[in-house]
Amino acid sequence: MTGTPSREGALSGRRIAVLAESDFYEPEIAYYQRRFAEEGAQVDFLTRLWGNRAITFTGHEYRAPLTVTGSLEDVDDRRLGEYAALIVPSGMVADRLRYTEDIERLAPATDLLRRAFARSGTLKGIICHGMWLASSIPYVVRGRKVVCHNNLIGDVRNMGANYVDQDVVVDGDLVTARTGDHCHLFARTIIDELVLRGA
Repeated sequence: MTGTPSREGALSGRRIAVLAESDFYEPEIAYYQRRFAEEGAQVDFLTRLWGNRAITFTGHEYRAPLTVTGSLEDVDDRRLGEYAALIVPSGMVADRLRYTEDIERLAPATDLLRRAFARSGTLKGIICHGMWLASSIPYVVRGRKVVCHNNLIGDVRNMGANYVDQDVVVDGDLVTARTGDHCHLFARTIIDELVLRGA
């Protein structure tokens, strides 16, 4: 019996960060875990750990668990530069991560996204309701082509972005997608963009 021939993935040696919190969309997160790994990428789930070593979140539809040990607050500029892409997923993840105790300061996850936007070498992927995380930093998407969940069209227009009625939209180093159910198209586009960029 012969095994399947091995091949080096298109993203071998690259790292992708995916933000995480409760009420995530399970099919989307499961797809990222497998699809990016299939291309050889290391997928790191990052969250605000609140002093814990790990937090187990539950999904929206099936209450499926996801244990996260990566702290987004530990991602300094050097470590951020190690990521080929930063993904803000769908569901309620962005809404939960945009909480800040000090209303005069950006939430840590929003600040991480702000720093990622300052790096053209880091591909930003925002899907569905993920655009909520950028609501406090609207200048990062102002004038850029994006798509989002229908519920957020008014939000992105108020942020100064140009809404495009497509399932996936690429504008330079930003990839956006309509809903979590488009995660396969979104992931495929991110893979293709990273290959093109040689990131």
